[in-house]
Amino acid sequence: MSEGPDRSAPLFWLLFAGGGTVSAMLLPVLVFITGIAVPAGWVTGEELTALLGNTVTRLILAGLTFLFLFHWAHRFRYALVDLGFGRLGRQAWLFYGAATVGTLLAVVTALRL
Repeated sequence: MSEGPDRSAPLFWLLFAGGGTVSAMLLPVLVFITGIAVPAGWVTGEELTALLGNTVTRLILAGLTFLFLFHWAHRFRYALVDLGFGRLGRQAWLFYGAATVGTLLAVVTALRL
């Protein structure tokens, strides 16, 4: 069986770029809200609970988790390749599978909140 070009590569590079962009733009906001604004009392726990009570907010957080995890998976996969730990195809299932499982857990958790 001959190996052809990897036709899934553009999809994973797209997820990598999307995850990096979203991480750079929105992760500082999430850290500010949960790490500074709530402990300082600028945002009360009741307000945060009301915000998380909205289904759209929970699905957006699950979508952010999806992009964060696929960005991590792609970056970590290529970092290991750059360090000389095997070929690209062998660990792809492991990292993208972990990102998929993490995304499913985020969706289930978001819907149960």
